[in-house]
Amino acid sequence: MSKRGKAYVKAKERIEERSYAVAEAAALLKEIKASKFDESVDVSVRLSVDPKYPEQMVRGTVVLPFGTGKVKRVLVIAAGEKQKEASEAGADFVGGDEIVEKIQKENWFDYDVVISTPDMMKSVGRLGKALGTKGLMPSPKSGTVTFNVKDAVSEIKKGRVEFRVDKSGIIHSSIGKTSFEAEHIAGNARTLIGAILKARPVTLKGKYVKSVYLSSTMSPSIKIDISELES
Repeated sequence: MSKRGKAYVKAKERIEERSYAVAEAAALLKEIKASKFDESVDVSVRLSVDPKYPEQMVRGTVVLPFGTGKVKRVLVIAAGEKQKEASEAGADFVGGDEIVEKIQKENWFDYDVVISTPDMMKSVGRLGKALGTKGLMPSPKSGTVTFNVKDAVSEIKKGRVEFRVDKSGIIHSSIGKTSFEAEHIAGNARTLIGAILKARPVTLKGKYVKSVYLSSTMSPSIKIDISELES
């Protein structure tokens, strides 16, 4: 294990061995920040699910009330009037089959999210390998395969994030920046955790959430007490 820097060790000393209320954790995270750059703020939720069973897969999307602090470039693949709708909603790139061809021939990936209308998925399906390996393949479950292009683009621009449990039963998600006000970090954290709680598999017995931690890019993790959200 590599030796931690002095700033990390000093920050670690500020964190008590207990669970913090969400607002308290957010305030502490800002206090212990030592780096000069604007770090990402992340939430990690360890669940008692086994993702290898489809009925225990936890995933979903949620719009964070205070955004993510990141500007996402949105590509919409659609036809006809839906292209106009996408442009008016603020999509960065809009097109149809010619966009699919561009991605195939040029390995073009200058975007962060891809939205497709259902009628274009036959063409988009040819991009399965190219987009899938980068986590960009549109999916109905993530709300990126839809005829409601306007709302999809708007939500992503405002701060919609997708969460999905990994093989080890953990959900990791970025919820903002350390430059955010503490109450905004707390508000985004509550919204994400609340969405994860609502996504509990109906077949799961016993305890669902094992632990929740808040951290930034360079900081130690702060354990969160989510009892206020579970009640």
